[in-house]
Amino acid sequence: MDHAESTDHAEYERRIAARFAGFDQDGNGYIDREDFVTAAKGLLAEFATTARCDKGQALYAGAEAFWQGMAGIADVDGDQRVTREEFVTGAVKRLRDNPERFAEIARPFLRAAIAVADQNGSGLTPAGAERVLRVLGVDPSLVGPVAAALDADGDGRISEEEIVTAFAHYFTVSE
Repeated sequence: MDHAESTDHAEYERRIAARFAGFDQDGNGYIDREDFVTAAKGLLAEFATTARCDKGQALYAGAEAFWQGMAGIADVDGDQRVTREEFVTGAVKRLRDNPERFAEIARPFLRAAIAVADQNGSGLTPAGAERVLRVLGVDPSLVGPVAAALDADGDGRISEEEIVTAFAHYFTVSE
């Protein structure tokens, strides 16, 4: 590995590590099932959706599937939590060359989050996406621009494919 590749790799690891905080909802230094439950609870509260309804159940099932997928990729020691180092190593070694894998483990959660945020059945709007991003702890200064960028085709609605692709790109690509 030459110096440029080494620098690129170090920068990639730094960016992925920074994304760790988005998953560590309670800030305790590791990602576990409870972080995914916390995210689901926050979304349900934001959109006044009950956990018992179909959308609520789908969100919790998606959160569990996402957790299981992440644990399968990154929980090297099998302790049911993902440390920052495990996250960086898992993301770098297993996902950088296969962002589709990350997209697929995230898809059930993202699909359910879109359904919860799409309150009138006409699709997820950038405004709805802003609310989701705020709940998930995205930097407030980035919420508006990120939500607007999610609408890749500019039609005023954010499709499942647009959000899944953007999500996988954000967590697995160095730009």
